[in-house]
Amino acid sequence: MTGKTRTYHDPLHGAITLNSDDPVEALLTDLIETSAFQRLRRIRQLGPASLTFHGAETSRFTHSLGVMAIARRAFDRLAGLHKELRSHRATVLCAALLHDIGHGPFSHTAEEIFGSHHEHWTIAIVEKLPEVRARLNQFDADLWQSVIQVYQHSHPIPCIWQLVSSQLDCDRIDYLMRDSYFTGASYGQLDLDRILLALNYDPLSQQLIVEGKGLAAIEHYLVVRSFMHAQIYNHPKNLTATWILEQAFNRARDLLEGGELTADATVTAWLQGPVDQLSLERYLAGDDIVFTYHLQCWQHHADPTLADFCRRYLDRRLLKTLEITYATPAEQESLLSGVQQQLTAAGIEAHRYSGLRHIWSKGYSIYQKGIKIKTPQGLQDIKQISPLVQTLSQPAQRTWLIYPRDVTVGLCPLPRRDTASPV
Repeated sequence: MTGKTRTYHDPLHGAITLNSDDPVEALLTDLIETSAFQRLRRIRQLGPASLTFHGAETSRFTHSLGVMAIARRAFDRLAGLHKELRSHRATVLCAALLHDIGHGPFSHTAEEIFGSHHEHWTIAIVEKLPEVRARLNQFDADLWQSVIQVYQHSHPIPCIWQLVSSQLDCDRIDYLMRDSYFTGASYGQLDLDRILLALNYDPLSQQLIVEGKGLAAIEHYLVVRSFMHAQIYNHPKNLTATWILEQAFNRARDLLEGGELTADATVTAWLQGPVDQLSLERYLAGDDIVFTYHLQCWQHHADPTLADFCRRYLDRRLLKTLEITYATPAEQESLLSGVQQQLTAAGIEAHRYSGLRHIWSKGYSIYQKGIKIKTPQGLQDIKQISPLVQTLSQPAQRTWLIYPRDVTVGLCPLPRRDTASPV
């Protein structure tokens, strides 16, 4: 190819180069240049996790490029082996690139705080946003519908959507690698080459499958995923940082309803909600910069509760956490009650400064067709043939008590009971 190229230098994948001589790659370049996609530069991949892991400041923009790069490697290899897949290249690569274009401020944290759903907005942007839809239409009038079928898991060829959204997809592979790299969590490292070499396409079922010799690489991927959820995504400091953001915006909402708060049109609309019913223009106007600016302004608000939570987030003065997973529900409620009595006696709004956070995790489940391994007996779910994955499939709950640092918790941390726990 001799056409004009665009190269994105990625810390994980090296040079991600798109060539204008390739019609699909020319389309990808055009989509990257849209304002909706450039907005992802202003949304952190891990929300407030940089308060816990100071290197976790990468963006959804960077992650989305990485997912596209992995999808290109995976798809081009499969299409080289199975020519019937070749016509779907634009669908897979566009869906991979745009899969997170609907994320809101603070990424998944916004969904917890405002009740929004980034998948809803990703579909809306592909279907209705002129700058994105026009580029897809110019390539192929049916492309936008095929991309949405990927997100809805309704594409007639399961492999096409499984590459982007499944138990073993390019999205998960990139975010595990990327989040491990930027948080410094070395146990999150994956062998990308081995994983991609293990993937194949089954013409009969039209599914994405794993060759039997690749079982160990996929087991490692699932163990890494379990560790990352336990040690990074659900780290107790991340839980309390999210709690503080939630309390700040909940208090802001109360004050706005009472006419005691000033906010711009975007934040006002997000606070009044429901967010999933906003116009596309208003939704896309929200990003980390806009919302953090309001937190900076509100730290000087006359309302002491709002001002305190804003300062706590901005200055990283987090609430404390105590894991009470192995206490009985009654013991957990007793601990919370003791904390809240102290806060109430001190004239502090107990429900804002204390609470319980329950986190459920499962290292593997068979939804979205699971992960199919090619064996001499035919295709089998990985859970059927891997004792390790059977263990990872057991659901586990962890419970944390959140409370201020100057409060005394009534009981010492309870000893771990003899219960099965996932790897």
